[in-house]
Amino acid sequence: MIEPTKVFDNVYAIGRSGTVVYVITTPDGNILIDSGYANEVESVLLAGMNKLGLDPDKTKYLIVTHGHADHFGGAAYLQQHYRVRVALSQADWNVMLNPPTPPPGKAPAGPPVMPPSKDLVAEEGQAITLGGEKVVPVMIPGHTPGSMGLIFDITDAGKHHVAGLYGGTILLPGIISDQGLQQYLGSIEHFKQMAKQAKVDVELQNHPLYDDFEERLAKLRDRKPETPNPFVVGQANYGKFLDVMAECMRAQIARRAQ
Repeated sequence: MIEPTKVFDNVYAIGRSGTVVYVITTPDGNILIDSGYANEVESVLLAGMNKLGLDPDKTKYLIVTHGHADHFGGAAYLQQHYRVRVALSQADWNVMLNPPTPPPGKAPAGPPVMPPSKDLVAEEGQAITLGGEKVVPVMIPGHTPGSMGLIFDITDAGKHHVAGLYGGTILLPGIISDQGLQQYLGSIEHFKQMAKQAKVDVELQNHPLYDDFEERLAKLRDRKPETPNPFVVGQANYGKFLDVMAECMRAQIARRAQ
């Protein structure tokens, strides 16, 4: 579990170092990015929002980055209790509502998670807007057929920045097909180009296992006014971050070909 933390003026992080939920606040309500595990909605997500002084009743949108249960698990609860609008790519609505059959001899990881009722279909470049905040989806298939990256404006002590969140990171390449790995490489390049155009200078991840996420959260909690925000990496470094992701995947593909 991570300590619920204010990351920017209008962005908060709740959940786990493995799977993080972000809350973007606006004058007209909240936007959630992912919803965490189904069995942790009340104990983790809602408890974290309460600790941060965020009202779940003001949550208007949930953007699910891809159709796996650790990201959409709380969506049905939020729909039913708070009438939250749920946005997902068409391809991953299909994945979520029609989960693939496990490979022969491999049992399901656990009982099925109830998905939300189909609602909004997110599309490339069509911003989801609330209270002046625009969250722009970028399609990055590979991890799943409809994984999405997100680009959105934030402020830090009133200063404008642009955040990039690559919402379909492959952590276990062994379970992804050869075609999926190649598709993932293309998606990283596509997101890099979109991030460059948008001048992304903030690195956020919903699977931040490999980017010293908890250490940066700790720095934020002890941050002094003159200290830089550790999530602001600069435009050039954000591009390098994506280059490292791509190079690691090329190594995985080469290893598989041996």
